[in-house]
Amino acid sequence: MAPTIDLNADLGEGFGRWALTDDEALLSVVTSANVACGFHAGDPSIMRRVCETAARNGVRIGAQVSYRDLAGFGRRAMDVPPDELADEVAYQIGALEVFARAAGSRVAYVKPHGALYNRTVHDEGQACAVVEGVRLAGSDLPVLGLPGSHLLTAAEKAGLTPVTEAFADRAYTAQGTLVPRREPGAVLRDPEAVVARALSMARDRAVTAITGEPLIVLARSLCLHGDTPGAAGLAQRVRRELLGAGVTLAPFA
Repeated sequence: MAPTIDLNADLGEGFGRWALTDDEALLSVVTSANVACGFHAGDPSIMRRVCETAARNGVRIGAQVSYRDLAGFGRRAMDVPPDELADEVAYQIGALEVFARAAGSRVAYVKPHGALYNRTVHDEGQACAVVEGVRLAGSDLPVLGLPGSHLLTAAEKAGLTPVTEAFADRAYTAQGTLVPRREPGAVLRDPEAVVARALSMARDRAVTAITGEPLIVLARSLCLHGDTPGAAGLAQRVRRELLGAGVTLAPFA
């Protein structure tokens, strides 16, 4: 059977007059959109526009929840009490749901962003707080995260659907986690390398760690970062190459 994978990107990452992602172009390529909900980026007007375009293009809408960190784009380490974090996750999901429903769609899944995403890989307390936030929002939404993370374990224990994710444009450690962005080589800039990695992950379920070890990648969704320079053109090429290799692109949610 031909492999099937979801293609997702982080979208709506702007605020006011500032815009980082080419939402219109990327929404013609991806099958799922991780939409910023206001805590690391995304104001109400941006959220509305992204939801409208996603609904028009048949793209699934996901809530990309974050620590409250507009100045640091959600990529700074923060210590937030679990009950407070759960409230903030629920708040962000609810805000996006308003615009998704107004567009004739709905929020279909939840994915943490940046520092919160990385923290929930190894921090059980923060992972459980994110899951509690999903439940507090009154939903049983699937949760998108890194294979083997505390986040996906907590989601499954809570009766939510855990969805595994891989990154075509990020380097991996030998343990299967993402190389921190502050380290050299953490983000892949070469389009050829990104395309090759996307094909390897989708078709062969394999990737090579930054230190040379072969890794098995069991991912239902493949992420391309929308804030990478030339992201839209790169995403179009990845989509074209995947389809050309016989990979079926379909949303998981």
